[in-house]
Amino acid sequence: MNLTSNISSLTGRILLSVIFISAGFSKLGAGYAGTQGYMESVGLHGALLPLVIATEILAGLALLVGFKTRLAAFLLAGFSLMAAALFHFDFSDQMQSILFMKNLAIAGGLLTLVAHGSGAFAIDNLRRRAV
Repeated sequence: MNLTSNISSLTGRILLSVIFISAGFSKLGAGYAGTQGYMESVGLHGALLPLVIATEILAGLALLVGFKTRLAAFLLAGFSLMAAALFHFDFSDQMQSILFMKNLAIAGGLLTLVAHGSGAFAIDNLRRRAV
């Protein structure tokens, strides 16, 4: 890969990770009860929220630094598709429709990482060179 591709891969990973990391941390504070209530309003048990937070933060951080990138991207792509189907499937509401499409686009970007990997500027790549 050339320098442009490597920088693009790093930038893409950073931009994709930010939405998950920030969403996970926002649920830890004042947003916890509201998120739990929203989950319960669509029929999910609120006790799943810690798993959601852990997934967003840990997989988001893994994506950010390029550690187990393909696995983290795969998990977050599935997470994004499930969130789209469970929370944003009301196409009569324009905002929900936009959020649904946003989640599909994020999943698409993440699946590109699954296919092509993290790029040169990643822990995954550094570990391979050390072996």
